[in-house]
Amino acid sequence: MKTRILLVDDAKFMRMILRDILQNAGFEVVAEANNGEQAIKTYQEVKPDLVTMDIIMPGISGLEAAKAIIKSDPSAKILMVSAMSQQELVKESLDAGASEFVVKPFVTDEVLEKVKKVLDHSYVDSK
Repeated sequence: MKTRILLVDDAKFMRMILRDILQNAGFEVVAEANNGEQAIKTYQEVKPDLVTMDIIMPGISGLEAAKAIIKSDPSAKILMVSAMSQQELVKESLDAGASEFVVKPFVTDEVLEKVKKVLDHSYVDSK
């Protein structure tokens, strides 16, 4: 059975790029959301194996959405995504319960490496 992934980003173009990377690697994108509120609702509906979560979005941020998802499902696997690589955002994301962090623009090999690390539970806890 393919790994089921929920993509969350307010930019449709970014979701499209990420969907192509993941589908070409054999993953199944089961749903997409364009904001944090929609991400929380969609997570409950589809129960994906992994969520890619943009940090900066209008309304409920990716950080807040990640916290809400982790609160409802402590075993949720979340890969945070942002165009900003500031160390503080990385730390905040990991503190919120995210498993890993990847920076835009996407590098295919890096995205796939991080996804596999999260799914294999082999990431190093850097909190």
